[in-house]
Amino acid sequence: MAPSVDAVVGGAPAGAALDPVYPVHPLPPSRHGQSPARSRQMVARLRWFAGRHAEPDAGQWAQMGQALWLGDPLADHLMVWMRQQGMGKAWKQFEALLATPQALPSDTPEPLARYLREARRWPAWVEPDRLARGAAVLHGTGLHGMMVLRDAGLMAGYQAAGLNKPLIHTGALAKGAQRRIAETTAWWLACTAPGGLADNGPGVQMTLRVRLMHALVRHQLAHDADWDANTWGLAINQHDMQATYLGFSVVQLIALKSTGTWLSRQDSEDVMHLWRAIGWLMGVDEALLVSSEQEGRVALYRNLLSQAPADDSSVALARALMDEPLQRRYADWPKLRGWLNKHRHLSLVQWFVGARGMRALGLPLTLPWYPVLTAAPKAASSVLAALSPVWRANRVVRGLAEQQAYLKVLMGDVPACPHQLGRVAGQADA
Repeated sequence: MAPSVDAVVGGAPAGAALDPVYPVHPLPPSRHGQSPARSRQMVARLRWFAGRHAEPDAGQWAQMGQALWLGDPLADHLMVWMRQQGMGKAWKQFEALLATPQALPSDTPEPLARYLREARRWPAWVEPDRLARGAAVLHGTGLHGMMVLRDAGLMAGYQAAGLNKPLIHTGALAKGAQRRIAETTAWWLACTAPGGLADNGPGVQMTLRVRLMHALVRHQLAHDADWDANTWGLAINQHDMQATYLGFSVVQLIALKSTGTWLSRQDSEDVMHLWRAIGWLMGVDEALLVSSEQEGRVALYRNLLSQAPADDSSVALARALMDEPLQRRYADWPKLRGWLNKHRHLSLVQWFVGARGMRALGLPLTLPWYPVLTAAPKAASSVLAALSPVWRANRVVRGLAEQQAYLKVLMGDVPACPHQLGRVAGQADA
């Protein structure tokens, strides 16, 4: 483990300065541009969408390498303080204050007050009307929107090995793909729900919990002898956080359009605005956020071009996710529905990543029958929505109901408490 990484999020002694420091390393981690030929194969299809001017110059390439050493100063500042206080006690304080209005009690500890005050203060560029419109666009995509997010955003993203390493090291594979999908879906629905991103709304609260969990993972892996920082950089670093944010925005838009959903330019830009705001709330550096879908395509292409290609972690995570539909909490015909959904998802993954990507992920080759059979009906429905306000409104209502029903199938009667952060925080004291 590199000493400088330990210093970034290390447990400072009592009375020490709490602000984390991210020193500039002379070289990026060795994963940066590790296998150019294989990375270019991974992003070959994305190159069509990014355009001919997407190639990074030397300065941009160097900045991406340095971003692998950078974390989230606001959350890491709070995490150092929480480790000093004891995670169990500090987490209870955090939860109590998270539910309060913007006006915090005068005796709030400075690190907690700073995190909650600054993280809940939207930047001037956020437009609430556009957040609502972007969420409505996503609701209108219904169950199909959730499916392509899972298969193009998550499953295809496993090809970038660097993004997988914190998941492997923190036991996400043992925890189970079904639970991770359920937790992520609950968070996604909270962020896109009406009022979810209003003042301290459920999406805001849930995101600030997840953001702090990421700081906890950074701290833990910086002290894990098995974490190879010289290869992988800082866990959940800014470069990888940008890739994740673009997966929820740019990748989902491309996946929807490539499977028949017609979206106007305004629809796409409202979705991008929504995720720009959520990315900011999650702790992505503002300089790494984009203002338009085309900027996002270029940023995603450059980011993935620098990512390490698929390895054994990609195969392990992909095969676990492949079987996730078999573990859902269906009300009836569980074996049949599980089998059907497994193969429906595999057909979508094949459509998005092609034969080479399926082999890299260790998945069986299949025919992309589902997107082929459903593209025309989805195109017709989305065009009707553009022409008829009534159809569009009904489509949003129906789509949101489908997404909520999907969460019910994923979670059953288990409360939607993504990442069980209170439990994780308590264990961190051990």
